[in-house]
Amino acid sequence: MTRTASAFWLNESGKGEVRQVTLAEPGPGEVEVRTLFSGVSRGTETLVFRGGVPENQYAVMRAPFQEGDFPWPVKYGYLNVGVVEHGPEQLRGRTVFCLYPHQTRYVVPEASVTVVPDAVPAARAVLAGTVETAVNAVWDAHPSIGDRIAVVGGGMVGSSIAAVLATFPGARVQLVDADPARESVARALGIGFALPGNALDGCDLVFHASATEPGLTTALNLLAPEGRVVELSWYGDRKIAVPLGEYFHSRRLTIRSSQVGTVGRPDRTYAERMALALDLLADDRFDALITGDSAFEELPDVMPKLADGEIPALCHRIDYGRTHVSQ
Repeated sequence: MTRTASAFWLNESGKGEVRQVTLAEPGPGEVEVRTLFSGVSRGTETLVFRGGVPENQYAVMRAPFQEGDFPWPVKYGYLNVGVVEHGPEQLRGRTVFCLYPHQTRYVVPEASVTVVPDAVPAARAVLAGTVETAVNAVWDAHPSIGDRIAVVGGGMVGSSIAAVLATFPGARVQLVDADPARESVARALGIGFALPGNALDGCDLVFHASATEPGLTTALNLLAPEGRVVELSWYGDRKIAVPLGEYFHSRRLTIRSSQVGTVGRPDRTYAERMALALDLLADDRFDALITGDSAFEELPDVMPKLADGEIPALCHRIDYGRTHVSQ
């Protein structure tokens, strides 16, 4: 008998649907996972949802278990937490994280899942993929004790970086965002907050994650001489103007990119980086990054609202045990 699962697919700009998909029997070295939660990373996933992936970036932007090709139809996503129901004895019954799209159950190689530590609730573990990006950014940045640090852009990636750095020894960490509502996130993380015009300057290091030209300009303006901007924004198919005149050369400033596709330390593996991200999530301050919940069946209605800002969100969590209630 054919086995099936339910998966969320994007069909065309502004539309999506839940489809029935065929579920393979797990073979040797594979696990079958029943999803508990998945997360919508608002920035990247809504860009995909709008069809904003440039054609020359189709290969780079593929998710690990994506089906279909950009722009549509495509099954896309990478924040999934579930329970192993079939597989090696040491994994059966364990809660695991996987870079898998929004789907009720799935079969993947055993090496593709990471066991969630007992100290990390499954509902929080959906953040692991984004915290992994934050870990990589910090590795790329090489902060020092006592650094003056700003994070410009309080979205999911920026807030994750701020959370990772919140307890960095001796550092002054400030979250900078044009939305005053982000102050509550900064407060929950135990760090400072400022609107762009009021941010503390003289920074040794600025992480930029706003994906806007004004944000990048603010990041450069905040730097002290010899300061560095670590650029994490994904601009899709937009062209961005960078202010490289005025003081850029006289202050000897640096802009460098950071992207999670390459591990930021040569002495660490992808698996070690993911395991570290999950260990960090034992800190309950990360709960501030989860800003809403919906049932899986609601995704076709929820995704457009996330894309146009009707539902303001950092990480929007999808609950596979929650029943959809029609309004």
